[in-house]
Amino acid sequence: MAECGASGSGSSGDSLDKSITLPPDEIFRNLENAKRFAIDIGGSLTKLAYYSTVQHKVARVRSFDYSGKDAEQDHEPPYEVSVQEEVTARLHFVKFENTYIEACLDFIKDHLVSTETKVIQATGGGAYRFKDLIEEKLQLRVDKEDVMTCLIKGCNFVLKNIPHEAFVYQKDSDPEFRFQTNHPNIFPYLLVNIGSGVSIVKVETEDRFEWVGGSSIGGGTFWGLGALLTKTKKFDELLHLASKGQHRNVDMLVQDIYGGAHQTLGLGGSLIASSFGKSAMADREFSKEDMAKSLLHMISNDIGQLACLYARLHGLDRVYFGGFFIRGHPVTMRTITYSINFFSKGEVQALFLRHEGYLGAIGAFLKGAEQDNPNQYSWGENYAGSSGLMSSSPELCPTQRARSGTFDLLEMDRLERPLVNLPLLLDPSSYVPDTVDLTDDAPARKYWLTCFEEALDGVVKRAVASQPGSADAAERAEKFRQKYWGKLQTLRHQPFAYGTLTVRSLLDTREHCLNEFNFPDPYSKVKQKENGVALKCFPRVIRCLDALGWEERQLALVKGLLAGNVFDWGAKAVSDVLESDPQFGFEEAKMKLQERPWLVDSYSKWLQRLKGPPHKCALIFADNSGVDVILGVFPFVRELLSRGTEVILACNSGPALNDVTYCESLIVAERIAAMDPVIHSALREERLLLTQTGSSSPCLDLSRLDKGLAVLVRERGADLVVIEGMGRAVHTNYHAALRCESLKLAVIKNSWLAERLGGRLFSVIFKYEVPAK
Repeated sequence: MAECGASGSGSSGDSLDKSITLPPDEIFRNLENAKRFAIDIGGSLTKLAYYSTVQHKVARVRSFDYSGKDAEQDHEPPYEVSVQEEVTARLHFVKFENTYIEACLDFIKDHLVSTETKVIQATGGGAYRFKDLIEEKLQLRVDKEDVMTCLIKGCNFVLKNIPHEAFVYQKDSDPEFRFQTNHPNIFPYLLVNIGSGVSIVKVETEDRFEWVGGSSIGGGTFWGLGALLTKTKKFDELLHLASKGQHRNVDMLVQDIYGGAHQTLGLGGSLIASSFGKSAMADREFSKEDMAKSLLHMISNDIGQLACLYARLHGLDRVYFGGFFIRGHPVTMRTITYSINFFSKGEVQALFLRHEGYLGAIGAFLKGAEQDNPNQYSWGENYAGSSGLMSSSPELCPTQRARSGTFDLLEMDRLERPLVNLPLLLDPSSYVPDTVDLTDDAPARKYWLTCFEEALDGVVKRAVASQPGSADAAERAEKFRQKYWGKLQTLRHQPFAYGTLTVRSLLDTREHCLNEFNFPDPYSKVKQKENGVALKCFPRVIRCLDALGWEERQLALVKGLLAGNVFDWGAKAVSDVLESDPQFGFEEAKMKLQERPWLVDSYSKWLQRLKGPPHKCALIFADNSGVDVILGVFPFVRELLSRGTEVILACNSGPALNDVTYCESLIVAERIAAMDPVIHSALREERLLLTQTGSSSPCLDLSRLDKGLAVLVRERGADLVVIEGMGRAVHTNYHAALRCESLKLAVIKNSWLAERLGGRLFSVIFKYEVPAK
């Protein structure tokens, strides 16, 4: 993606820059293309939302117009690669303290080139207070939107589009934050919004919700009483005081009354029997910290009990908490969680949201953008432009905390088509794509973060080499290095910053950062060359396979799939070989494979299945370009077609590492069809269908796939899923439970991972699974 930050700075921009550590053009990015604004102003924080178009470079492939039948024998590459400009839509959300509102509005006004929008949607208690200022600065009319409607629209939006949005908070656990898998059906749920007071809303559908209760004792109560008790006027200072206090110095506990636990009622001795109960009897002064802590406990416990009672009354087990009172503050979340667990006996779960501060702004934006149908698209968080979830613990990465305390950013990119669950998932609500949670697994986290740090020089070198004609490629690559390195350091200190930390999220963040600095496909030339070489080998490989007996051929096909999967530039052990030995090819890769029995070996079971009736339709998720897809996957596809099985071949929508993309697969299939009558007739008769996954990741999330693929799977009655590659079948989906037969196969090309799995480098995973009847 282009470096689209606003350029230049006026006097107001300079004054803004003195207040913060981030340059203002990094905060209000792509302002020159902003189309629509919404704003949510609370008592102390302003949340600004705007929509912009982003120009960025994409790698395009186009087939040459060969006239001769023997074109594949030529030395020309199989297709040409070009880099083109593309325009995509992006949502920007910026959160900042109200003290900066005037400087921020000045900066936006100075750098807003033009906008089609004449109205700004506004919500929140401060919208009225700042209405005149906004209209004067931005020359836009302010339309006020209903706060609760905006909150619910915003909540629905983040729950649908950000997979690791909701989390439970467990103070004494490691990690403290545990993220929830998004349920495919988010309704119904209870939203408890804690602003000045408390509103409790039952949300039943996208547009149907009901206010079911509330309380006047909320964040305003904490702020007001806290100011009276401590003489501290700032909300965040109150929270800071509370984090250092001891509530038991002020609160009367059960043990203070009964000398211990109350056995008859089953009440523990450390339970609060009376908030501030000791203050009437003690003849001494109480510290500000202790009073703030007691007050925070009192308000939070009350809200937790109220939320629990309403959840039980309406038969709901999911309760989301939002509003300025929470702010990701550990003591608040811990108390609410404890209260909910205590009063519901563990049957109701307190859930918090990574972006709860943006719900109102998102909802207000959606209200003003209904003609653009934003809900008809899927959106994805852009890790390159978003701040992470920051802990308010001062000992955790204080520099990052200081940066985020003033300005907090969220960016979301519009995806081309809606993403949906794979219809063949056994239970979409319990599906977890990732095999290892690095947030939870400290040794694995340390290894993979170091691994990605050590690989960074190679990625930078590859990025520069992919654009030899660009004068500023080295400069942009260095900016990429700095940004991705910064992300990795944030994740070292706060592994929960972007949700559950996984190998997939580390890879995706790297891809987002590469796109940010206009490196859309650093491996495009490598893939072009490797596809050309592999296509020339295809006829010989097919002749060798056809000369084998049936049983020998099945094993040779599987070994071909595995050998093809060795050609993975994302694996250092392989890239080192490929860089140092240009002659390393398909036969050499077969020699690298572990001998049978493999590390995971269901091959005999698979062979037995092949002796039975053919599958109706196989869905195959392909991995790498070149040898992998051409000499590994296509011969396997050809065999299935010969058995009478239809095949859906799914490839990435966008580039990642040297993975084959959908556009490349179309050209590859066209070239193979010119050489092979089986593939030719299957394509013509639509028994072989090529489709895109909707993903641009080296890994695979079966809960976020292109809707067109899901439709094909249903229409064709797919009864076999084949997932190949370390990213798709080991880092993700190794434990994925499907409603049909599945093959998960990969070669382990990382020594540390191989050792952890009980194998060695180039160990083989061949996992054939049949669902229980």
